[in-house]
Amino acid sequence: MDLTELGAFLSSRRARIRPGDVGLPLGPRRRVPGLRRDEVAQLAGASVEYYIELERGAGSQPSEQMIAALARALRLSRDERDHLYHLAGRPLPREGGPASHVHPGMRDLLDRLDGTPARVITDIHVPLVQNTMARALLGDFAPRTGMAASFVHRWFTDPSARDIYPEEDHPRHSRSFAADLRAAVARRDAKDREAADLVADLLDRSGEFAELWARHDVAVRRDDRKRIRHPRVGEIELNCLHLLSEDGRQRLLWFSPVPDTDSAEKLELLRVIGTQELLPG
Repeated sequence: MDLTELGAFLSSRRARIRPGDVGLPLGPRRRVPGLRRDEVAQLAGASVEYYIELERGAGSQPSEQMIAALARALRLSRDERDHLYHLAGRPLPREGGPASHVHPGMRDLLDRLDGTPARVITDIHVPLVQNTMARALLGDFAPRTGMAASFVHRWFTDPSARDIYPEEDHPRHSRSFAADLRAAVARRDAKDREAADLVADLLDRSGEFAELWARHDVAVRRDDRKRIRHPRVGEIELNCLHLLSEDGRQRLLWFSPVPDTDSAEKLELLRVIGTQELLPG
């Protein structure tokens, strides 16, 4: 662990990013060429004081979750991200989990979808990053570790995860999640235990999942129509489209309004009111 070098590295990466690259306004009287410390802290979900201590090479060893958040906030490449983990004295994260490096092409597309809700997830539905509109529509996702990081796991084990959808749609989503997960498990290397362990835990904890899994249905989720219940604008009917990476391990989701509905107006209202009073992540 080398906190002094870690601080210098963070400072150098911060200086190269323009505010517009991360969706921040340029603003007047900007005295630094890149991001300010408070902006990095905001993007990473850290306190300003904590981030300042990191750049000074002081304070405590950052957690793996904080390193992942900083890597995304600073748009680090895979090599840069790995270097950050080494400097912090932390093991590199396993691919497929919440600290996975976001596919560069997915990240670039996400940054361009300014007025469209969009997020990047893994093949087992672990959210990695999302834009402001997705946060306004779906809420922020709190950092989770282990199997609970997967929305599929929460869908079958935590009833509150289903609150975002009307109850009559739950059986359809359950079938879709189970069939999509079967495809993800088959794509992965036989030695990869992450997805297999997820399935084993769901079989043990959810009778609904066990029944669906026994059907052996398989279908990769590439598009879907969803009705989302939002506390501020009511029910929104959306088309959810998926773009898969070459290896199928990550996908970009974006939501477009269903024609001949009032969904476009509701999305525009969400864009205006932002992230006030959001649904739980």
